[in-house]
Amino acid sequence: MKRPPRVVIGLERCLQSPPDIVRGARLGLLCNQASVDHQFQLADELLAARLPGQLRALFGPQHGILSEQQDNMIETAHARHPRLPVPVFSLYGEHRKPTRLMLEGLDLLIVDLQDVGCRVYTYVWTLLYCLEACAARGLPVLVLDRPNPLGGELIEGPPLDPAFTSFVGLHALPMRHARTLGELAQQLNRERAIGADVHVLACDGLTPAMTWRDTARAWIPPSPNLPRIEGVDVYCGQVLLEGTNLSEGRGTTTPFEVCGAPFVDPHRLRDALAEQALPGVVFRPVRFEPTFQKWHGQSCGGVFVHVTNRAAFRPYRTTVTLLWLVRKLWPSAFAWRQPPYEYEAVKLPIDILTGGTSVREAIDGQHDLTRALSM
Repeated sequence: MKRPPRVVIGLERCLQSPPDIVRGARLGLLCNQASVDHQFQLADELLAARLPGQLRALFGPQHGILSEQQDNMIETAHARHPRLPVPVFSLYGEHRKPTRLMLEGLDLLIVDLQDVGCRVYTYVWTLLYCLEACAARGLPVLVLDRPNPLGGELIEGPPLDPAFTSFVGLHALPMRHARTLGELAQQLNRERAIGADVHVLACDGLTPAMTWRDTARAWIPPSPNLPRIEGVDVYCGQVLLEGTNLSEGRGTTTPFEVCGAPFVDPHRLRDALAEQALPGVVFRPVRFEPTFQKWHGQSCGGVFVHVTNRAAFRPYRTTVTLLWLVRKLWPSAFAWRQPPYEYEAVKLPIDILTGGTSVREAIDGQHDLTRALSM
């Protein structure tokens, strides 16, 4: 007999005992394929059955409500739900903020999304736009909270410089923020003075020290390129590869865990990384051939990132060091990716990812790398 999970998520609490704000309300639901209970049942179908006739509209974040679409600026169209008599509005397409017409006829917007604990993961910014849109209409928001898979204790990376805001960062959060989506909703509402009527149904049994493996829950991919919890472990650093000409492993079965490019000598990179004595991680030299995106169909040399001690491992520091070494070892081949990226057409992708220019400038040798990591 399968043991129940140690952590009861907001969705499960809502189904067990719907809060007063839900009863009789016409509901909108922001969710995707990872919005499931511990028996892998989808939130939209569960809420429609538990609250008959109340679910009136669904909203999908980046990658779509079924998490089909790939990475940045691959948009999703509006649709009709295939089994429920409700529209599905895309919040990653023509509009990233719910419009008046999308919210018309609703009494409450419910948000049930699995975040990954990283500032540049766009679900928190879709949530922010929902808070703003609902505040403008006097529509309350209920967040059905889920665990931060990286836990709630370790913070990494400098806060975003407001001059580098974009859809991968709209508020001065560090890269690894140690907050759940419900906690972020309350923080953003307070610090940005949005004025939304925010309610959070927190997780039962969750403590700040717990990471995903402590919850006894199965990992469901919230987006196509985080199929494994091991990819989430490294994502707060490896996502920076999107700002370069290095493959972050899209088009392989282990995105973000593997990285490289045709010009990289895997053993030389492995040896250089070993000299840095980075904590909690071992690098294995590999070759791989992406089936799509960067270096499609070309043999790439690189490394596979194996986290051996998650408590000691620092993903942001690790990837910044990796980029610094690649830039140093292959200076004529390494390059920064050019815009557009996540709807930003002017600023470099690496700068909006890191939240400023200091990391890029340090990797380019303009100032000390240690100082850039501590800023």
